[in-house]
Amino acid sequence: MHRPSTLAQLPVGGTALIHSMPTGRVGLTRLRELGLTPGVKVEVIRRAPLGEPLQVCVRGSQIAMRSHEAAHILVTPAEA
Repeated sequence: MHRPSTLAQLPVGGTALIHSMPTGRVGLTRLRELGLTPGVKVEVIRRAPLGEPLQVCVRGSQIAMRSHEAAHILVTPAEA
């Protein structure tokens, strides 16, 4: 089993499964409502030139988020 890392650490083009997200944070609650939930596959599509925001694809939708939000989302490598 792989040790979880964060979504913010995932490179462009990298895919992973969401392992966990903390509750009680307004920004993360909104991302959860948009489909970022544990067990879902996520892919980093691109990062802005200064590294923020990052764009991810989840459940067929593309979502932009701040790096500090992505740093709270734990992910594990997706199986090929």
